[in-house]
Amino acid sequence: MGLFLTGFIIFLAIILVLSGIFTVKQQTAAIVERFGKFNSIRNSGLQIKIPIIDRIAGRINLKIQQLDVIVETKTKDDVFVRLKISVQFQVIKTKVYDAFYKLESPHDQITSYVFDVVRAEVPKMKLDDVFERKDDIANAVKLELNDAMVDYGYDIIKTLVTDIDPDVQVKAAMNRINASEREKVAAEYEAEAERIKIVAKARAEAESKRLQGQGIADQRREIARGLEESVDVLNNVGINSQEASALIVVTQHYDTLQSLGEETNTNLILLPNSPQAGSDMLNNMIASFVASNQIGEKMKEENQLKGITSDSKTKKEKPKKQNPPFDDDEYRSEE
Repeated sequence: MGLFLTGFIIFLAIILVLSGIFTVKQQTAAIVERFGKFNSIRNSGLQIKIPIIDRIAGRINLKIQQLDVIVETKTKDDVFVRLKISVQFQVIKTKVYDAFYKLESPHDQITSYVFDVVRAEVPKMKLDDVFERKDDIANAVKLELNDAMVDYGYDIIKTLVTDIDPDVQVKAAMNRINASEREKVAAEYEAEAERIKIVAKARAEAESKRLQGQGIADQRREIARGLEESVDVLNNVGINSQEASALIVVTQHYDTLQSLGEETNTNLILLPNSPQAGSDMLNNMIASFVASNQIGEKMKEENQLKGITSDSKTKKEKPKKQNPPFDDDEYRSEE
């Protein structure tokens, strides 16, 4: 019987000793009370307490924690909006006692301060300003929380406005406005591109016409030079200018008929189409020039008979500068 009692006592002693040994995890603090009164704060590692007399009242998490608070409020332009505020906080290691004994529910306390600050700041802003100045809102929340929570042993690490959600109808209207603005910008860019293309096309057409006109002028200049040389050659062999011109007209007539014959789908009809017609046309032109000169000479003689001479005109009127007479030989030498 005595041996059994001794064994039982030893067993109880071992249990009591083991109950007085406990461990505390990393980034955690344990609150030890003795007879219901605060005794000590134990940090991470192996710790010992007096069995039965001491007890672990609680453990405090020293890690950075995050609390998300959703606040619904109204802006200055009467738009209801929901804001999601994320608060990152941590227990100050030197104020574990205050964090454990002074504040029953830190989450509820932080939430109350967030509601108070957000509903005081957002109604001062319009909806667009809320989006643009969300950092100002976050800083105001952090400043207010720091002043209030530091006495309770909590440090506010950072405060973020992570989401701004306006009313559904307001959001749809904002999307329509943004879409209209983007369509307007796209239309302006398209119009500018079209204008550039039109200007470039007009410049290209103008340059093409200029070069085309220059080519036609050069072609006619060369034709005139060739005709002049042809007339000179024919004059050298005893053919006068009128006969040479008629011969050139006939030659050009046959060249024209040949070029028309090479085109199978041409609808051009040359009237009159005989070589004699070209010669007759030249004779008619020469006759017209001769008749015109004769009429001019006759009118000049009639004016002289009436006493209206060129000398009297020069006395009454300011003399005009006259161009020198056209010299055919000089023109040929220049060419």
